[in-house]
Amino acid sequence: MINFLDLKKVNQAYGSELKEACSRVIDSGWYIGGQELTKFEQEFAAFCGAKYCVGVANGLDALNLTLRAWREMGKLQDGDEVIVPANTYIASILAITENRLVPVLVEPDEHSFNLSARLAELAITSKTRVILAVHLYGQLADMPLLCALAKKHDLLVLEDSAQAHGASIDGRRAGTWGDASGFSFYPGKNLGALGDAGAITTNDQELASVVRALGNYGSYKKYENQYKGVNSRLDEIQAAMLRVKLQYLNHEISVRRSLANQYIAHLNNPLIKVPHPTLQEQHVWHLFVVRSEKRDELKSHLHSHGIETLIHYPVPPHKQNAYKELGSQHHPITDSLHATVLSLPLSPVTSADEVGQVIECLNSFS
Repeated sequence: MINFLDLKKVNQAYGSELKEACSRVIDSGWYIGGQELTKFEQEFAAFCGAKYCVGVANGLDALNLTLRAWREMGKLQDGDEVIVPANTYIASILAITENRLVPVLVEPDEHSFNLSARLAELAITSKTRVILAVHLYGQLADMPLLCALAKKHDLLVLEDSAQAHGASIDGRRAGTWGDASGFSFYPGKNLGALGDAGAITTNDQELASVVRALGNYGSYKKYENQYKGVNSRLDEIQAAMLRVKLQYLNHEISVRRSLANQYIAHLNNPLIKVPHPTLQEQHVWHLFVVRSEKRDELKSHLHSHGIETLIHYPVPPHKQNAYKELGSQHHPITDSLHATVLSLPLSPVTSADEVGQVIECLNSFS
């Protein structure tokens, strides 16, 4: 069996260091808001190239609290519109509606899977206040164009970097292009915790301060509450384990790129469309996603040969029951993507031999 992702094997590579990190926290007697969190925030901010990093409970909270902070700062209000790609995971949209903002779904570029800057500009109205750029599958959206567009129309830019730790354009990494960025450290991410975890990066000191207070019951000072906040904090054990794994992230990205290159070079079945990023060296390949009009048959074919695959994502947000109010919208590119995408095995512990077996099976599909 070739697993899509073997998290046990991924974490065993650093098992002794992870256990040491856990023991260090246990022995410290300090489990929330201690030195491990402070050091991780500093180290991850430096990795991204941002001035500030604020740890939170998960990636959804990272987006949610950033939008909430902008509300508290007077930059957003009820009914303001947020441009977001129609083919994103539902978390991006949940953060918008949770803050009583209006998601404006815009079609992606069908080659990059990311938000089309051209179509985003066409969607701007007098109520538009934010562009939420989702870096899907490990590749940055066209941030130079989107940031120029935002500047032209005086809009905020929020990056959803949940799948793009370390991705870059011209040496500038995810988490530093927008006014703020939300990261997820869900276990399956390129930088994954051993539980839920997230963070916000920004160069805005006020935003970082407000987000930190909001995630701490709305409090800057114990028992004094400035806002109606929530409890959303990155705990010491997860921070300690993330510090371990951050040291190896660049190496793991290089492994992912090597495997992606192998797929691209040798997968030649005309029934399967392979991604060809313009700037491959800047893609971190959180997922290797192919497309096929015979996707379900292809998935079954691979499964019959002991190859596990996943679909990211089978149902677009505008067709989810949770967003029935968006159901009348027409997004043909998004619908086509969701009906044809298939994610292949690719991880730091996937071997070149395993990728070779997957390629052989893919090329034999008819």
